[in-house]
Amino acid sequence: QVQLVESGGGLVQAGASLRLSCAASGGTGSTYAMGWFRQAPGKEREFVAAISRSGGNIYYTDSVKGRFTISRDNGKNTAYLMMNSLKPEDTAVYYCAATGSVFGLTVKYSYDYWGQGTQVTVSS
Repeated sequence: QVQLVESGGGLVQAGASLRLSCAASGGTGSTYAMGWFRQAPGKEREFVAAISRSGGNIYYTDSVKGRFTISRDNGKNTAYLMMNSLKPEDTAVYYCAATGSVFGLTVKYSYDYWGQGTQVTVSS
C-alpha cells in the first residue's frame, strides 16, 4: 500500500511561484509513475502533469506548459511540481497520484493511489 503526502501549497499573488512536493511511502521510488491533478470548486478533477517511472517521459496539460515543471527524485521517493507565473485560474486543490501503469498517465482513472491534496490559492 502506497501512501502519498503533498505539501507546499499556499496563498500567493499572481505571478508568484510555488513548489509542491509529494512524498511517497510504502513503495520503492521507481515502481510508480506519478501524476499531479487539481480540482477547483464545482469542477471535476483535472490532469496537470505526469512523469514516468524513470522520468524519461513527461506530460503536461496545455494550460500549464512553459510554466509548470514536474520532476522526481527516486532516491527520496518524492515527486515535485514547480509552478511558476501562477495565475488566479490555477487556484485549486492539488493532488498527487501514483500508478503502476505505464500507459494512460494523463487519465485520472489510471491512478491507484492518491494523496489528501494541498490547497493552492492565487490572488489577482
